[in-house]
Amino acid sequence: MTLAGIFLYPVKSLRGFAVDSAELDGLGLVGDRRFLVVDDQGQFLTQRALPAMARIATALERGNLILRNPAHGSAAVALAESGPECTVQVWRDTVTAEDCGVEVAVWLSDFLRHPCRLVRIGKNFSRPVTKPAAQPGDAYTFADGAPLLAVSEASLANLNDRILERGGEPVPMDRFRPNLVFTGGTAFAEDEGNGFKIGGVTLRSAGRSERCIMTTTDQKTGERGKEPLRTLATFRRHPDDPGRVYFGQNLINASKSGTIRVGDTVTPLA
Repeated sequence: MTLAGIFLYPVKSLRGFAVDSAELDGLGLVGDRRFLVVDDQGQFLTQRALPAMARIATALERGNLILRNPAHGSAAVALAESGPECTVQVWRDTVTAEDCGVEVAVWLSDFLRHPCRLVRIGKNFSRPVTKPAAQPGDAYTFADGAPLLAVSEASLANLNDRILERGGEPVPMDRFRPNLVFTGGTAFAEDEGNGFKIGGVTLRSAGRSERCIMTTTDQKTGERGKEPLRTLATFRRHPDDPGRVYFGQNLINASKSGTIRVGDTVTPLA
């Protein structure tokens, strides 16, 4: 297989973008999910509750995080700035973050029509990976289950063939918000083995990714449909818990530094 795409999502649940290469550090891909939208109680917010979050584009430009929407203008946060510490909740994890200030909070609250603030990972942030595959020293950002997520083009093609057979419309890769997209190989090859070597970087498998209602959200408009969950439920259910369906592979960066590039060979680990 070959690494066909690399995607960063600077703010959890806002829109991401493609890059040609990415650096890794102790938390995963540099620039990925280092910011988080929270409500006035410090609880994390995602497209599950606020699908309009999909309509906010992000960029990392000239030392700034930029948030944009054509109808709402833009807001900027300097990447080098720090802010007052606050405690926020991400799933079951209570972590220390830094508040990004009033200006961006007002911009987000006005657009989402929901009181919220933007927080970031700061110097006192700590969030160990708790999946069974984790080892001492494995940590991650505001991501859901693991530092990275990989999906293969062959898996998406298999899924879309099944959706078409059921009379539905195929879905694009962005519905699954992967960090890494593989090309070549067979459908669901990303599920096999113990991980991958990409360039000089080693990524350890951390289990298949459980999918939720966010996959039914159009990542440009925020509108929701029934696919791909409806079709995934026909062939990708957990054998002991039918309420769970899976697509994509969670990965832990065993390498805490290094660079990956589009076009790198993806070698499965035995």
